[in-house]
Amino acid sequence: MSESTWEAVDRYFGDLLLAKDPALEAALTESEAAGLPEIAVAPNQGALLNLLAKAIGARRILEIGTLGGYSTVWLARALPADGKLVSLEVSPKHAEVARRNVDNAGLSGVVEIRVGRAIDLLPRITSDEGPFDLVFVDADKPSNPDYFDWAVRLARKGSLIVIDNVVRGGAVADGDSFDPNVKGVRSLAERMAADKRVSATVIQTVGVKGYDGLAIALVL
Repeated sequence: MSESTWEAVDRYFGDLLLAKDPALEAALTESEAAGLPEIAVAPNQGALLNLLAKAIGARRILEIGTLGGYSTVWLARALPADGKLVSLEVSPKHAEVARRNVDNAGLSGVVEIRVGRAIDLLPRITSDEGPFDLVFVDADKPSNPDYFDWAVRLARKGSLIVIDNVVRGGAVADGDSFDPNVKGVRSLAERMAADKRVSATVIQTVGVKGYDGLAIALVL
């Protein structure tokens, strides 16, 4: 199967199952206009995040890596009116774009975007802000093991941890790779395997974002 086939299938199901959404489309348009990298989750993946959050009745969500706020909007829409989403973004420029997109989606009342290195911001999250019911990690891959540790620490029994881009086009299977992104994902996988606090799996994905995958862990 070619990548064009994957894209065609994504378009087919997306057109059928996902309604046109001006706020989400604007988020992508604004992000592109601002020169942000085109690495946001695909629409069907955003819908999956939304469904997972709804399925567990999430009231508090932590996102590590905001980019332009596309996934933030998907996740925040799953929250009740008194819910809270905290999103951590290292780039002030990206955070500015994301705030505009979140405001445009009418979600500024439930979303707070904090700027700085996630590894520095995570220890500052106060006890009354958590525990988080769902943690979505889509940031620098070499830090994935550390983000996972913090996600478990800030979660509760029954929380979900979702980590994006863990297949790396299949490169994750190469144990001799010197790519820091691949090494970060492999360290993450080894840490999840050894951590008795979670039960985890990885789903490979193909589509408009190419060949990659998601790690999903349930906190026990």
